Amino acid sequence: MGCGKKFNDNVAGETIFGDDNCVCDVVRAIADAQEDVVDVACDVSCSRSIDNLLAPVSRNNLDTVPFILYGKDLKPFKAFGADIEFSGGRQRLDCTESFIFRVKEVSDDCCAVIELLTFDDEEPDAPGNQQGARCDKDPCEQIDGEEVRDLNRTGICITVDLKCFCAITCLPAVSVL
Repeated sequence: MGCGKKFNDNVAGETIFGDDNCVCDVVRAIADAQEDVVDVACDVSCSRSIDNLLAPVSRNNLDTVPFILYGKDLKPFKAFGADIEFSGGRQRLDCTESFIFRVKEVSDDCCAVIELLTFDDEEPDAPGNQQGARCDKDPCEQIDGEEVRDLNRTGICITVDLKCFCAITCLPAVSVL
């Protein structure tokens, strides 16, 4: 399937691909599913992750479907952002980079606000402790050997045009809230 081609897939009996941008449709379905979970308090695929998030059995606090986006060149998208670190009484910018995201919202025109997720087992949300994918050349280098419970939100969000991506890989549903 190439960029802009239609593809049909069902999640919980509903077609999730409604327009010509399947990446946008999948990310929108993840956002809707995550919103439902938060409001209510193949083996690995986007459909499976969304189903697991919504399944009655999943009331085990799953709240997020982490995902990786791929550009039109089919290379994984790595995002960068910065937070403020306090060091010696001074404020400094601290760069974080990641291949892994959590959707916050998706607009009707397929613009999305996504949050960078990183692995940090020391202080998950403390500025200056978010190593993310620093120096990693691909998502596997960021993910391999990490404990699922160490996947954390960074609070760093970026806005992307989902029409600029051709592929998405969903990771198993997790709890990061």
